[in-house]
Amino acid sequence: MTCTPSSRASHLPIEEKGLSDGGLGIATISITPYLLAMIVFLDFEASSLSKHSYPVEIAWVFEDGRSRSFLIKPKSGWTDWSADAEKIHGISRDRLQEEGSDVELVVGELMVELSGHELYASSPSWDGKWLSALLRGGGKPRHALRLRKSDDLFIEVASAILGADSANVDIPGFVADVIFQSEPVNPAHRALPDARLELKRLGLVQGAARKIAASCHD
Repeated sequence: MTCTPSSRASHLPIEEKGLSDGGLGIATISITPYLLAMIVFLDFEASSLSKHSYPVEIAWVFEDGRSRSFLIKPKSGWTDWSADAEKIHGISRDRLQEEGSDVELVVGELMVELSGHELYASSPSWDGKWLSALLRGGGKPRHALRLRKSDDLFIEVASAILGADSANVDIPGFVADVIFQSEPVNPAHRALPDARLELKRLGLVQGAARKIAASCHD
C-alpha cells in the first residue's frame, strides 16, 4: 500500500523538542517563509463557569513555540466570582488587581499578534465565550477573532498525512486516543501550560500519523 500525504502535511513538518517546559517535549514546527498565517493555540482561565463569567488569564502559543500570557485585571462590572474556580486555577482577585493587565492593553496585544492567524482552543465554546467578553471589554467586535476546535485541526492534519489511506483509519478515534494518552497526571489548570499542551498534541498527532503512513509501505 502506498501512502500519499497531501500538501497541507508537507508545509507543517514538526519535530518534538524538550524546551524550557521541563522536558515536556513541546512541538515546534518549521515554517515555510511564504506562509503568512500560523497556527496559534489559545487558552483561558476564568472567574467561574457561569453565564456572567469573565476571563482572568489568557495565553497563546504559536506553532513555532513563541508564547505570551497575561493576567487580566477585571473591568468595573466584572463582579462574578467562584471560590471553586479560584481553588482550581489558584488566581485570586487580589492578585488580579495587583498584577493583572488592563483589558484594553491585553486586547491591543491580541489584535496585533493574532489577527490573520488560525486560532484554536481545546474548548472553543467556553474559550470563545471568554474571548468575546475580552474583545467587547476592550472595545472590539466580539467576533474580531474567532476560534476553532483543536481536535478539528488534529483530524485535518492526520488526514493530510495519511492521504488516500485516511479512509482506512478511524481518524477521530485515533485523535481522541492521542488526546487521552497525553492527559497530564497533574493538570496545571493555567492558561499557558494548557495552551502548550495543545501544541504538544499537534506534534503527537503528526508523529503517530506518520508512523501509520510508514507502515503502509510494509
